[in-house]
Amino acid sequence: MSGPRLVDVHPAWLPPEAFRAVGSRRALVCGAGTLVGTVRHELARACARYGGTVAWQPGSGPVDAAPEHRTGGVNLVLALSTAAPLPAPAAEVAGECRRRYGAGALGAEGFALARTGDVTVVLAEEPPGLLHGLFHVIRLGESAFGAARGQERHRPAMRLRMLDHWDNVDVHRVTGQVERGYAGGSIFWRDGSPRGDLARVPDYGRLLAACGVNAVSVNNVNVHATEARLLTDRLGDVAAIADVLRPYGIRVHLSVTFAAPVVLGGLPTADPLDTEVRAWWAATTRQVYDRVPDLGGYVVKADSEGQPGPFTYGRSHADGANLLAEALEPFRGVVHWRAFVYDHRQDWRDRSTDRARAAFDHFAPLDGRFRANVVLQVKHGPMDFQAREPVSPVLAAMPATRLAVEVQVTQEYTGQQRHVCYLAPWWSEVLGFAPWGDHRTVAALAAGDVGEGGGLVGVSNVGDDPFWTGHPLAQANLYAFGRLAWDPGLGPAAVLDEWIGLTFPPGPAGGHDLVRRTLHEMMDGSWRTYERYTAPLGVGFMVRPGHHYGPDVDGYEYSPWGAYHFADRDGVGVDRTRASGTGFTGQYPQPWRDVYESLDRCPDDLLLFFHHVPYGHVLHDGSTVIQHIYDTHFAGAEEVAALRRRWDRLDGLLDPGLHARVRERLDEQVRCAEEWRDQVNAYFFRKSGVPDARGRRIP
Repeated sequence: MSGPRLVDVHPAWLPPEAFRAVGSRRALVCGAGTLVGTVRHELARACARYGGTVAWQPGSGPVDAAPEHRTGGVNLVLALSTAAPLPAPAAEVAGECRRRYGAGALGAEGFALARTGDVTVVLAEEPPGLLHGLFHVIRLGESAFGAARGQERHRPAMRLRMLDHWDNVDVHRVTGQVERGYAGGSIFWRDGSPRGDLARVPDYGRLLAACGVNAVSVNNVNVHATEARLLTDRLGDVAAIADVLRPYGIRVHLSVTFAAPVVLGGLPTADPLDTEVRAWWAATTRQVYDRVPDLGGYVVKADSEGQPGPFTYGRSHADGANLLAEALEPFRGVVHWRAFVYDHRQDWRDRSTDRARAAFDHFAPLDGRFRANVVLQVKHGPMDFQAREPVSPVLAAMPATRLAVEVQVTQEYTGQQRHVCYLAPWWSEVLGFAPWGDHRTVAALAAGDVGEGGGLVGVSNVGDDPFWTGHPLAQANLYAFGRLAWDPGLGPAAVLDEWIGLTFPPGPAGGHDLVRRTLHEMMDGSWRTYERYTAPLGVGFMVRPGHHYGPDVDGYEYSPWGAYHFADRDGVGVDRTRASGTGFTGQYPQPWRDVYESLDRCPDDLLLFFHHVPYGHVLHDGSTVIQHIYDTHFAGAEEVAALRRRWDRLDGLLDPGLHARVRERLDEQVRCAEEWRDQVNAYFFRKSGVPDARGRRIP
C-alpha cells in the first residue's frame, strides 16, 4: 500500500486536491480484505488532510469509530454487499440493485452508485469493485455529493485491461533500459537488478487503478538472457513487484522466452510436442504460482524479429501457445500470444510480398485450434502502430479464438513523447470500427460481446521521469487507455476533460477555465495535427530507421523490413488490391473488402495504404494527392506553432516546472514539424515535378 508520496514525483491525475470532496466528508467503509483496506487507507489519508472522518465496519459487529456513524451523519458509504448488517442507505441500494439487475449483476469489478437522501452510496459485490467505485467518486468530486442521483451500474467492458512494459532488466546495448521508452529508465529495474527502492511502484499501481487498468506485464516481450531468468532463479524479483501492486488490484504478468527449456532448463529442445518440454513447463509454472499465486500468466513474442518460437521445430503457433496454456490452466492463468509475426528479411524489389498480410496468413488458418486460456494479442493495425493504418483484418477472421487488441501508448511513431499527440481519438476510431459493417465492433470483440474476448492491451509509456511520461501532457494517453478499456463508448474529449479536471484542479490563482479550454484546444485535435505534418494518406514509415524519430522519407524504402511507399516520378502508394496488387484487401470481410479494393470508395486517409496512384489523382475533397501533401504539411507545421502560442497563455497559472517542461517539448515539436514539412514536401516536389498551387516556398 502506498506510503507518503514522493515529493519529487508529479502526482499525475491523483494530486491531493482531487481528494478534497471525499476527504472533507464523513465516510463509512463496510467489508474486509486487502483491497477494502486500500479503500480505507485512501479515505483516511484524504480525511487527515481535509478534516473528514472515516469509520470501518469489517462485516459484522460494531464500527471502529464513534456511534454517530452507525445512526447518522455519514455522507459517504462504501460497502460490500456481503457485509452484515448493511447500513440502511446501502441496504436500500442493494435491494434496488437486486430488483433491477438480479443477483451477481455487478460482477467482480463493478459497482453501483446512488445518492439517497443526503448519503452517497457505493455498493460492490467484491473488493475490486469497491476500489473502482471509490476512484469513480473521486472523479466526480463535489458532484457526487450534490443532487439526488438515481442508481447507476458501472461494470468494465473488458475483463482484462493490461499494460505491457517493454522494460529490460539489463541495459540493452541498443534499446537501453526501456525499449521504445521515452520517459527515462524503468520504474521496476535498473542495471541488471531490481530497483533498490520500489517506492514509485505503489503510486503507479494507484494511478492505474484510478483509471481502470488491472494488469501489468513487467518485462520486455523481447526477452533477453537476464529477463529469461525471471521465470526461475529471479522469480523473487517478480514476486516483490506483485506484492507492491496487489493492494491496488493490479495482477502481474511475465514475458517469457519460448526457448526457456533450453536456455534455463538445459534441455536439448523446446519442441512444444516433446514430453520432457511439456513436463518442464508444467513443473516450472507450478513453482511460479507457489511464489506468485495470483500471477495473471505469460506474455510471448515468438518467431518474430529474431525471437525463438515453434517454427524452429516445424510446429504451429497453436502448438506453441497451447503448450504454455496447458501449464497455466491448473492455476487459471492465461498466455498472451502476440500475433506480431512476419518475415523481416524481405526483398524490396519483390512487390508481391506484403508485410501487412503476415499476421492473417499465419494465424487465420489456426482459428479454433487454440486452448480456451490462450489470448491471441493482435496489434490494432496490420503494420506497426503507424499514425494511420486500417484495422487489422485478423480481428474479424478468428471467431473461435480469444482476441485481445493491442495499442501503443508509448509514442514510438507519434512523436516519442516530445510531441503533443493525444491518442484517444485514434483508439476510439479503432474500437468503434465495425469489421462486418453492423453492430459488431472491435470493442465488442475485445470485450467478449462477440466471441470470448481477450481485452485491451497497451504498450506502456511510463518511465522514471518525474512526470512519469516525459511529456506531462502524454499522461493523458495513459489515463485514456485505462478509461477506454473500462468503457470504449466514452468520448475522447470527455475523457480528456476528466484528466484535465483531476490533474489541474482549480487553484487559488484562478484561471482554471482558461487552463481547461487551452488544453482542449491543444489536445483534442493533436493526433490529426501530427498526421498532417508526417506521413500522408496512410502511407506510413517515412521515419528514420532504428529510432523512428523525425523524417526520413526513403529510410525504409530499400530495407528488408517490408515497409515501403513505392514513390516514383509517376505516383506513390502500395497496391494491395486483389485485382493488381498483393491481395491484402481480400483478407477483409464485406463490406470493407470491396470498399478498400475500390479506388473511388477507399477512404482518403487510407488511400496510399491500399493503392498506388498518380500525383494528380483527385481526392474526395477535390484536392489532388500532391496538393494534399503540400497543404497538410504546411498546415500541420502552422498548427504546431499555434500549440506553442496557446501554451504560453498558461504561464503563471501552472506549476513552473511543469510549464517549462511542456514549453521545452513544444519548442522541439515546432522544430521537428518544420523539418517534416520541408523534407516531405521537397521530396515529393522533386519526385513529381509538380509545383505547389499556392506558390509557397518548397526547399
